[in-house]
Amino acid sequence: CLNFEALQQQAPGPRSKGRRKFPYVRPPPECRKFKLPAMEALIERMQSVIEDPDLFRLFENSYPNTLDTMVKWRGYANITDEETGEGTITDEELTYVITGDIDAMWLRDSASQIYSYVSLLEPSTDPDSLASLWRGLINSHSRYVVISPYCHSFQPPPESGIPPTVNGAYHNNHPNPSYNPKLVFDCKWELDSLASFLQISAAYYERTGDLAFFGKYSWVKAVQAAVDAAAAMRLGTYDKDGHVEPSAWTFTGYTNRGSETLTNDGLGNPVKENGMVRSGFRPSDDACIFQLLTPSNMMFAAYLEQASVIMEGLSAENLQAANLTGEMRQLAATVRHGVALDAVVSHRDFGEIFAYEVDGYGGANLMDDANVPSLLALPLWNYTHHVSKSASSKTEAELQAEEAEGKHDFARVYQNTRKFVLSMANPYYAKGPALSAVGGPHLGPGKGWPMAATVAALTAFEDLAGVPAGKERDEVVGEQLRMVLDSTAGTGVIHETVDAWSEFAWTRSWFGWANGLFGELILKIAQDEEARGVKKGDGLLGRLWQD
Repeated sequence: CLNFEALQQQAPGPRSKGRRKFPYVRPPPECRKFKLPAMEALIERMQSVIEDPDLFRLFENSYPNTLDTMVKWRGYANITDEETGEGTITDEELTYVITGDIDAMWLRDSASQIYSYVSLLEPSTDPDSLASLWRGLINSHSRYVVISPYCHSFQPPPESGIPPTVNGAYHNNHPNPSYNPKLVFDCKWELDSLASFLQISAAYYERTGDLAFFGKYSWVKAVQAAVDAAAAMRLGTYDKDGHVEPSAWTFTGYTNRGSETLTNDGLGNPVKENGMVRSGFRPSDDACIFQLLTPSNMMFAAYLEQASVIMEGLSAENLQAANLTGEMRQLAATVRHGVALDAVVSHRDFGEIFAYEVDGYGGANLMDDANVPSLLALPLWNYTHHVSKSASSKTEAELQAEEAEGKHDFARVYQNTRKFVLSMANPYYAKGPALSAVGGPHLGPGKGWPMAATVAALTAFEDLAGVPAGKERDEVVGEQLRMVLDSTAGTGVIHETVDAWSEFAWTRSWFGWANGLFGELILKIAQDEEARGVKKGDGLLGRLWQD
């Protein structure tokens, strides 16, 4: 079996029958890493729903891409007897998912890659089911978070027998605490990594109701490690007397890229404590300018609350879970308070908007980045929907957060932010004839990310975006859909970035996250059109995109 990049170079047929003539680049069935009958049934059904041959080919290539090519290993955890050294295979499922062309597992990427299949997730004890794959990923994340809660990408489990991947930057980067390169691939403190772990946990519970799973292995221990690590990073730079506080995590890198290291000997720029959690790096793996990274804090708070429902369910028989439920909700409340206090700022052209980063002193970085969590993606994790609690059971921190949030109309703030982000007022909005979409410093100005165009379309379906259903929404979503369809340079898969002025200047031919998101968008459009009773042959999926 060829690896995916070699398969792409062969551009196997048959090509799609539209003008773009996309190749069919799914591996042969015997070479697919994870076979899911529900996926095959879905693709077959969507062939009768998607009228345009190029759009269907892009969907059938991209949506199953992670399952087809990036589930590198699945197995079970071993327990080694410390006295005898003998290993025992347990029933704890493990899953190792690579990003694509980088042979390591990012917490954020792997969570997002598998989360794309949430609509196919259903309860099952079958070891070949999506539920088993999902449990294995949660268990792997739990193990990694316990090992190094401040790290973001990891090596294969030792049980896999896969040798660790060499990271050429290992000797140039100096995080503190340090890490074991046999277990950790790279170590940048990115708050969204922990949020992503909670996201796939909450999604699994919501879809399956399988509470027992979370109490069986190391999930509670991992959540405790995540909460402790994040809580420690709420500390500001100075104490009340002006002494510089020790930081729980620092990072310096020897590099010619300013986005690959933190200033002030690894501390980063000064921060005033406000309840939000400092993040050294963004979801793009680039260094924060101001470490109170708004979208990551929002995502973290939302999934702390959602995952606290699981923890509460375990609390009757687990004292640690009972205590941790309160800690999770308390931490979420302090984050919410800080966001409402400092992250809503006034823009001279757009009114109140969310700042991408703040420092607690009044400093704000007005921009957005393509990588999720982003300001644009805010509606996707239900930040504005709190876990229901009676007023009498709310803590002082929760009441303070509600009071601070009550001073803002978050729907209006998001809609203003959306207009800002999708305009040239956003310094990282790449505009051109090939693709107009949000980019970021990871690949530089003028490089739009198709993933950001997909997010712009996905969020248009959310009430928070304020885009009216029907013709107006179709126009908004259709504009983004066409740009993604026209920016693959004929490869038939979604790339990481595309030069705004040339679809042939792109990065990464094997990038699972963006491909999965595109599949989510197509399914969202299909669901919306079915709910609205759009007739076959009409709508975005019923039209031809050949003009």
